[in-house]
Amino acid sequence: MASAPIRVMIVDDSAIVRQVASEAIAAQPDMRVLATAADPLFAIEKMRKAWPDVIVLDIEMPRMDGLTFLRKLMAERPTPVVICSSLVGRGARSSLDALAAGAVSVVAKPKVGVKQFLQDESESLVAAVRAAASARLPPVRQVAVAPRPKLTLDDLPRGPRLAPAGDLARVVAIGTSTGGTQALEAVLTTLPDDVPGIVVVQHMPAGFTDMFARRLDGLCHIRVREARHGDRVEPGLALIAPGGRHLQLARDGRGYHVGVVDGPLINRHKPSVDVLFRSVARMAGSNALGIIMTGMGDDGALGLKEMRNAGAATIGEAEETCVVFGMPKEAMLRGAVESVLPLHDIGAGLVAWSRAPRHPA
Repeated sequence: MASAPIRVMIVDDSAIVRQVASEAIAAQPDMRVLATAADPLFAIEKMRKAWPDVIVLDIEMPRMDGLTFLRKLMAERPTPVVICSSLVGRGARSSLDALAAGAVSVVAKPKVGVKQFLQDESESLVAAVRAAASARLPPVRQVAVAPRPKLTLDDLPRGPRLAPAGDLARVVAIGTSTGGTQALEAVLTTLPDDVPGIVVVQHMPAGFTDMFARRLDGLCHIRVREARHGDRVEPGLALIAPGGRHLQLARDGRGYHVGVVDGPLINRHKPSVDVLFRSVARMAGSNALGIIMTGMGDDGALGLKEMRNAGAATIGEAEETCVVFGMPKEAMLRGAVESVLPLHDIGAGLVAWSRAPRHPA
């Protein structure tokens, strides 16, 4: 028996956004537009008649802003929410607050040219809605989605493998997606400032990661910032891949640094966890720890397997704490995960690995 379609409500004060988003959702065989509303108060009236599976929500609206509505929703009846908002100025700050309040993900929209942008990027919106529909938030249904053709890590050249890293410092690579903003905060805020350098891919839109990194920097003992090309990987520092660019680990006689590079979407993402993990496998080998956490899809599974094959330690987030048990599950199925830990134990696992004696080469 076919699954019932995902019922989507679109709440945005722009008639153009409601129209274009509705067309994108209605074109999907596994989705339908349950209702649209120009602001949260209208939405609440309509939700009394029929409750959506996923809400696409703007932040800046009249009468009641989206953040207030989201907090009310999560307190009274948690429902997966995708924020569709400008990531400029106040919109970016509010979107970060929305993720902290329980939104599943954020889709960017510009201040101008919204109609053409949303038409061009409708696949991103649809993918975000599908991910939200499978998020671990009650009440949520798991929705099976047929895979689409995509570039994977196997479509990229492998490149040279350097000689063993020997006495180079240890390095930690973390990959996550849907639900990952909260997961990263939960892990990074537990770390002391003497942990090895950390490189992170969190699937995020361009223009959003700098503010996200700044927010984490204010919460953590370690330093956190958006990665820039050539940044050194140093103890007590986490570098987060910029949205819209791949992040790769490199090394020279002074140690590790990062490359921030353009390239094709890998597993439909840029940055891609697989791209980062492959570079870590080649540059750091057994001096690395790879961690894969909550997220939809399989980005990172092949790269984490390459890390494990190169002698790295690997951790996968346990199903019971994942918002979406997609990426860790795929990595486990490929034999890429050495240890399975719930989210609240991953930080301690990272610290224990960093302080354990090195294995002989």
